[in-house]
Amino acid sequence: MSLEITPVAGQSEIAILGTLGLTELDQARRRFGNMTFGRQTRLDLSGLQRLDTAGAWLLLTEQDRLRSEGVELTFASIPPHAVPLIETVRAKRARTETTTRPLLTAHELLERLGRRMVSAGAFLRDLLHYLGVFTARLLGALRRPRGFHLTSLVHHCEEVGLRAVPIVALMAFLIGVVLAYQGATQLRPFGAEIFVVELIAISILRELGILLTAIIVAGRTASAFTAAIGSMKMREEIDAMQTLRIDPANALILPRILALVITLPILGLVADLSGLLGGALMSWAELGISPAMFRTRLIEGVEPIHVVVGLVKAPIFALIIGIVGCRAGMQVGHSAESLGRMTSSAVVTAIFAVIVTDALFSILFAQVGL
Repeated sequence: MSLEITPVAGQSEIAILGTLGLTELDQARRRFGNMTFGRQTRLDLSGLQRLDTAGAWLLLTEQDRLRSEGVELTFASIPPHAVPLIETVRAKRARTETTTRPLLTAHELLERLGRRMVSAGAFLRDLLHYLGVFTARLLGALRRPRGFHLTSLVHHCEEVGLRAVPIVALMAFLIGVVLAYQGATQLRPFGAEIFVVELIAISILRELGILLTAIIVAGRTASAFTAAIGSMKMREEIDAMQTLRIDPANALILPRILALVITLPILGLVADLSGLLGGALMSWAELGISPAMFRTRLIEGVEPIHVVVGLVKAPIFALIIGIVGCRAGMQVGHSAESLGRMTSSAVVTAIFAVIVTDALFSILFAQVGL
């Protein structure tokens, strides 16, 4: 039966007959828009033979619209089959409206800010806790080397260090090429092309080499740590390890973070050499600076302290990346959704923390004159 919406008693009562579903939505909306309603209008649904969620949504939407215009539209004689559907859609609309409310009061804003600050404090406390756990287990391994998982350390050194060499070297090489090309473009109008060597060397050795390496490692390794430990947490393997009196921190956290601390400075050195190589080749092709001249300018114009300033940050970056990744893995719940959420969170948090730490190092070195 087709849809019919007709007035029954003037403007005070309206009857709906037939089917109100998705296919009749436009017809019903136009019919409601063209009707005149009294201040108190009764909508008789006794003749409604079929109703779906689209029809229920339309009825509730029209009720809200008319209420905003000063018309009180009430539903009457609702068929038994339509009651649960209307109530379900009404509850869903209520939840949607409360969760998408655009404006917040000052009290709500302060409460939300307070909760964020408390959450940030708890997060920093967790990071310090895992840093303490790593330090304690490392000191314990130094006192009792027989309990240290050397095989696990070597495995993770290969995973986070050796297998990351190609992508780190390629990234640094391309960065050196870009710096040489852009530097040549900017310095050529002033006849100062030769200073592109110092530009490339200081930028890569001091900042870009280790920073971009840490960012790549953060995206590659923090997610791997979280996924590996989180999967074990989901399968209750960590609980089984504790049952067998195996310390999860000693078996899972210590080898991973220590492998990062060992390999990240080496990766930073690889990035520095690859960046200088890319800059030298581009300078030769674009500016005619021969490799011998590039090497001479590099030795005479760049102080070794720039290499030290860059590489001294590597162990700190490694600690940050490892702690963030392991902490996120231990926070994974028993669902795949939790694993995916914590993996994404670990990558974003590690990259953000590395960039902030690098900025703090820059300020510190500027204050001490390095």
